[in-house]
Formats: sequence, structure tokens, C-alpha cells
Amino acid sequence: MSVSDDEIAHVYEVFDAIGGLSHRKMMGGASFYCEGQIFAILSSDGRIFLKAKGPFAESLAAEGSTKFEMEGGRGMHYWTLPDAALDDPDLAADWGRRALAAL
Repeated sequence: MSVSDDEIAHVYEVFDAIGGLSHRKMMGGASFYCEGQIFAILSSDGRIFLKAKGPFAESLAAEGSTKFEMEGGRGMHYWTLPDAALDDPDLAADWGRRALAAL
């Protein structure tokens, strides 16, 4: 299943305060960029993930985020956007900026 244009528009709304965003559809989902730097993905099931490793990934895990897993158990360096940020654009923008700063 592929993400819809409405789901993509929702990600733009979530990270509206960041600015300079673009996206590219891929593998049923979409990748999101800020001024050409990938920092988030939208999975084919509609979940938003932030690119993260090291201390930033640990911060996300402490907030209850889960790591993106591909079929076969292969993990990637993407963690779900914390649930509290899904309904709070300011908090989502903060997490997005932190993801960009950690890259």
C-alpha cells in the first residue's frame, strides 16, 4: 500500500514551522527533506519516523519511540516521532529541528 497525498500533506502540517521542506515518494512511503537533507520518513502504514542514532536516538527511545524495522528484522536509523508531537506542531517542529541538528 502506498501513502496518500493527504498523508503527505499531514506531514507537511506536522513540520510546518521548520520550513524548506520537500519530499520524494519511495517504496510505498515518502522521505522528507529540509533544504535537501533527509530527516524524516513516512512509512507505508502512515507512521512518521525521524532519522536518529546515538544520543538523539536514545532521547527518542526515552519518549517511547520505536525503531523502524524492515521485513526480516533489519533495523534502520529511524525512530517514530513521539506520540505527544503528533498533535502538537510546536513539539513536532522541535523534534524535527533536533533530528536535523543531530545529522
